Amino acid sequence: RDRIVVQADGQMKTGRDVLIGALLGAEEFGFSTAPLISMGCIYMRACHLNTCPVGIATQDPELRKRFRGQPEQVVNYFFFVAEEVRRYMAQLGVRKFEDLIGRTDLLRTDEAIDHWKARGVDLSGLLAPPDAPPEIHRRRVRPQDPVLDDHRDHQLIKLAEPALERGEPVSFAVRVENKDRCVGGLISSEVARRYGEEGLPEATIDVTLEGAGGQSFGGWLAPGITLTLFGDANDYTGKGLSGGVLAVRPPEGSRFAAEENVLIGNTVLYGATAGRAFFRGLAGERFGVRNSGVRAVVEGVGDHGCEYMTGGRVVVLGPTGRNFAAGMSGGIAYVLDPEGAFPARCNTEMVDLEEPSEEDLAEVRALVEEHLERTASTVAERVLAEWDSLARAWVKVMPMDYKRVLREREEQASIDAGEPAVIAEHGDGDGAGPVRAGQGDAYSPAGNGMEASKTGEAGQHEDASAAAERAGKAARDAGADDGERAQIEEEAEEEVLPWNG
Repeated sequence: RDRIVVQADGQMKTGRDVLIGALLGAEEFGFSTAPLISMGCIYMRACHLNTCPVGIATQDPELRKRFRGQPEQVVNYFFFVAEEVRRYMAQLGVRKFEDLIGRTDLLRTDEAIDHWKARGVDLSGLLAPPDAPPEIHRRRVRPQDPVLDDHRDHQLIKLAEPALERGEPVSFAVRVENKDRCVGGLISSEVARRYGEEGLPEATIDVTLEGAGGQSFGGWLAPGITLTLFGDANDYTGKGLSGGVLAVRPPEGSRFAAEENVLIGNTVLYGATAGRAFFRGLAGERFGVRNSGVRAVVEGVGDHGCEYMTGGRVVVLGPTGRNFAAGMSGGIAYVLDPEGAFPARCNTEMVDLEEPSEEDLAEVRALVEEHLERTASTVAERVLAEWDSLARAWVKVMPMDYKRVLREREEQASIDAGEPAVIAEHGDGDGAGPVRAGQGDAYSPAGNGMEASKTGEAGQHEDASAAAERAGKAARDAGADDGERAQIEEEAEEEVLPWNG
C-alpha cells in the first residue's frame, strides 16, 4: 500500500463525497460531470452525438461558438469543494488531509434505511480497520522510481542530434522492449520545443526499431519523425499521433501470416490528430477511436472500430468486429468487404454505407500502395493485383453529419463563385423530389393559381428565367395570346428572386 495511489471516482460532487472517499482509503479523486456543469453543461446526455447545444462535447464549429465556459469557473468550483472538506476536517479534529486516509473508524453506517434491498446490508467488513502493525502505512509514502531517466527516447534524442540541432536528415536503428512505453514521445517533445507545431520535413528523423513496442508506442509522434517497427506493439499504439508516420510489420524472417495475427493492441490511434499509420496485421478493439485526422491502413480490426471518429481516413483490408463506426461523426472509412458481411457488423445510427466514387478509390489506392511500400504487405500486394475485380467490394462509411457539412460547403462555394446552385442535387426541381428535414420546402411550380416558390429544397433561389419560362408555358396551356403570355413571363421573372440574392 505504501507504493501505490488509490483513486476514487464516480458521482463525486461535493466535499462530503471527497471526505468519505478519503476515509475509505482513497488519495486521489476523479471528477467529471460536476466540472462540466460548472462550465455550462446542461446535462442533455448527447455527448456522443456531436450535437451538444452548449458547445462542450462537439466538433461542430457552429455549436462550439456557443461555448461560454471559463477555466476560472472550474477552479472556483474546486475551491468550494476544498472549503467543504476543510470544514469537515475541523469538525473531526484532523489537521492534515493525509491523516484522513484509511480512517474507517470515523465512519458510521446509516441506520435509517427504508429501502428493503439496503436494510440487510452489513458494511462492518468494509469499515473494519486492517490488523497491521504501525510501520505498515495506510497511504503512499514511497515515491515512484523515476521512469524517464533511462527512457528509450534519450537514446533516440542523442542519435537524432544532427536533425534536432541543424535539421539534417538522420536514419538509424534501435531495439525496443515491451517495457519501453511511449517510444517517440520525448523526442517529439524536443521537435515541438525547437520547431513548433509544424515540426520538421517528413522523414527527417527515420528510425527503424526491432522488438516489442510497449504501451503508447509512437504516442504524440511529431511531424518529421518516422518510426518503422519490425515486431509488435501494445495498446494505445499511435495515441495522439500529431503528424508523424508510423508503421508496424512482422519481424524479418517470420513465418506466420500477419493478416491472421494481432500485431497491435487495443485503442490504437486514440485521439490522433494528424499523420499516417500503416499496420500489417490485425488490430484489437476500438481501432481509430476518436481519430481526428490520421490516415491509416490496417488489415483487420476488432469490435468498435472507428468509434467516435471525427476526422481522417481509415482503410480496412480485412474483417471487422461488431459495432463499427458507433458514434462516428466525421472522417471516412473504407472497408474491403468481398463477402458482404460488413453491413451487419456496422452501427449505421450515424453513418451511411455507400459505394465509393472513382475519386474515393483513387484515394484508397494511394494509401494501399504506401501501405505496401512501408510494410511489404502481401494483402496489399494482392489487393492491388486484383484492383479492378475488387473495385465493387469496397464499402464507404460516410457519417451523415459530415456529408451534410461537405454538401453545405459545396453549395456555399457555388454561391460565392457566382454559379447557380443546383436544385436537382437534392430535389428534382418540380416539387416531386425528396425533401430532407430542416432543408426547406421543395420547389413548387407556378400554375393553377399557385405562386412560384422562390427557393429550392436546400434554400437556394430558383433561376428567374426558368420561372418565367415555366409561367409562360402555363399561360399558353391556359389559352393566353402572345401578348398576355409575354406579360405573365415578365411578371414571373420580376417576382422570383435571382439565385444569388
